This record gives sequence, structure tokens and C-alpha cells, in this order.
Amino acid sequence: MNPFKTLAEKPWLAQPAGMPQGMGPDANTAGTIALRFFIAVVSVLFFLFTITFLARSQYPDFQALAGQPWQPFSDPSRLWFNTALLGLSSLMIQLGLNASRKQHMNGTIVAVTAAAFFAVLFLLAQLDLWQHLQAMGFFVSGNPANSYFYLLTAVHGVHLIGGLVALSNVVFRVWYDGQLTALSGPLKLCTTYWHFLLLVWLLLFGLLTSTPDTINALAALCGF
Repeated sequence: MNPFKTLAEKPWLAQPAGMPQGMGPDANTAGTIALRFFIAVVSVLFFLFTITFLARSQYPDFQALAGQPWQPFSDPSRLWFNTALLGLSSLMIQLGLNASRKQHMNGTIVAVTAAAFFAVLFLLAQLDLWQHLQAMGFFVSGNPANSYFYLLTAVHGVHLIGGLVALSNVVFRVWYDGQLTALSGPLKLCTTYWHFLLLVWLLLFGLLTSTPDTINALAALCGF
């Protein structure tokens, strides 16, 4: 198998109706391999961001965003609300996958549309949180912790937008072809990616709302 051809494929797209018998499973296998490779790369990216965050936290100009009453994430209610939106999106896309396996067209379309809707709401809520922090005076250049918050949430948001593009292609193929026979494979890849992004966000949530003592303890475990 040519690895460059595999990486160039678009595994989230359903296969054309006239595809010869036997090509679907091969395409799904290639798509799974490509997705796993991509998830591994993104995992390493966020891991490196986390390590640099912990290393930078040991400098005196680093002021954590939680711990004291006046710090924005001492009350993480806004982040909990955003997390609930992303969790609902992940739940809906899983329900859509289950419906597609049962050949329930309406249930699939409704669930996948709801997943995209909650994902968009999550992104809008994140932008609103950015504006809220800036209104409080927590600008990008004001503090290294601020910079990491904007960086981490922006990178996570970009990956979610990419997932929405892939999901829209899957839904378009269903509407265009009017059949669910080739949907389960691509939708399963999108669902796996959605759950992965939810897991990444939960880890970021825990990191960004950590108190200075917790951050220092994590940094010490990493040898900083």
C-alpha cells in the first residue's frame, strides 16, 4: 500500500454508489489508519504545548488563571457550560452513528445536524469567553498564562472546525446519494475524532483551571 496515496485520500467521504464490490472495506481501513496517524500527531502537538506550559509556569512572571477570587477561572462555570456543549455534540454524533447502523435515515440526519449545531455553539461560546477575558483585562500579551489560554483554545477550535468540514462532506454525500449504505464507515471516523477532541478539551480544561500549587506540582513531576 502506498503511504502517500493513503494520506492523500479523504476517508470521511462516503464511497460513490458505483464503486466495485470490496473497495469499501479497504477504503475504511485506509481511513482508519490515516485517522489514527493524524490523532497521534495532534496528541503529540498538545502534549508539547502542555510541557512548554508547565516549563513556562516556573518563571516569576507567570500568573495562573485560577486560585484567587479575582482570577477568571477560579469560577470555571463558563468553561463548564462550554464543556457541556461539546459533550452534547459528542453524544449526538454517537447517536447519529448508531442510527446509521440501523439504517434510520431521519434519525441519522437529525442527530448529526444536532452534533454540528452544538459544536458551532461551543465555538461561539469560546469566542464569547475570549471577549469576556479581554473585558476583564486579561489580554494575550498581559501574562504568559493568558497567551497559553488563547493559543490552546485556538488550536483546539481550529481542529474542531476541520472536523465540521469533514462532517459536512459526509452529510452532503448522504443527501446527494439518498442512502446510508456507505455512511457508517466515514461517520465512525468522524465520531472517533469528535470523542478525541472532547478528551483533549477535558485535559485542557483541567490544565487551565489548575491552581498555582497544582501547576507547580505537575511541573515538579516533569522535572522543571
